[in-house]
Amino acid sequence: QVQLVESGGGLVQAGGSLRLSCAASGRAFRNYGMGWFRQAPGKEREFVATMSWSDGSTSYTDSVKGRFTISRDNAKNTVYLQMNSLKPEDTVVYYCALRPSILPRYDYWGQGTQVTVSS
Repeated sequence: QVQLVESGGGLVQAGGSLRLSCAASGRAFRNYGMGWFRQAPGKEREFVATMSWSDGSTSYTDSVKGRFTISRDNAKNTVYLQMNSLKPEDTVVYYCALRPSILPRYDYWGQGTQVTVSS
């Protein structure tokens, strides 16, 4: 079983910054990639940013390119999301996820952390 523990959400003014963290732990799991997703009430969960654990390659949704940066600490199995120039529309719950195999599927999810950006 893999556990993902998120931290770093909160309230910030528009234009401000927040850094989310997500630490993965558990017994004998493989980490092929980690990522961040977000979900607004009544809407489907959407992809924000992902990182391959093998080569560090990254991918971002268009709305966050140039503002958000995903990074990692391999030794700690931790992924970060640095969010700059935050906008009110970034106000949602953010979830981290882990891909435990070569398949393009995230099987493990964190509990979510609320990010609120005031205008």
